[in-house]
Amino acid sequence: MNLIAQLLSSDDIVVGLDVTSKKRLFEQAGQHFEQRYGISRSTVFDALFAREKMGSTGLGLGIAIPHGRIKGLKEARGAFFRLAAPVPFDAPDGQPVNLVFVLLVPEAASEHHLQLLSELAQMFSDKNFREQLAAAADAKAVFSLFTQWQSVS
Repeated sequence: MNLIAQLLSSDDIVVGLDVTSKKRLFEQAGQHFEQRYGISRSTVFDALFAREKMGSTGLGLGIAIPHGRIKGLKEARGAFFRLAAPVPFDAPDGQPVNLVFVLLVPEAASEHHLQLLSELAQMFSDKNFREQLAAAADAKAVFSLFTQWQSVS
């Protein structure tokens, strides 16, 4: 099983999220992590925005991987959001984003954090994977794509 599949359950996949901006997306992500894992929504929002101030986490091709370090978090947590409509994200290609993986890691995370980001970058660089994510019927289908994905290395 890949590292990302170990982070997710089908409850961590939201398809058709209706937001109008990066700020609203981060607010919704905060709500998700608060409801699922008891992490304060403001803590999530602040961590994501703090990282974003260092440079956009938009990768291009409609993909973003916002991530943040959370004090007191014991293990990495993730959630995938497919947006109802793309939002501006300051991505390098100037394209708005509609496929978003939010990653939260412990404050002192190091190598594992980098491995997770690397695997996400590999996943999203796969054109076929991106197209399948965009076309998947529901959260269960998206979850299946993440769990079945295998690195080509």
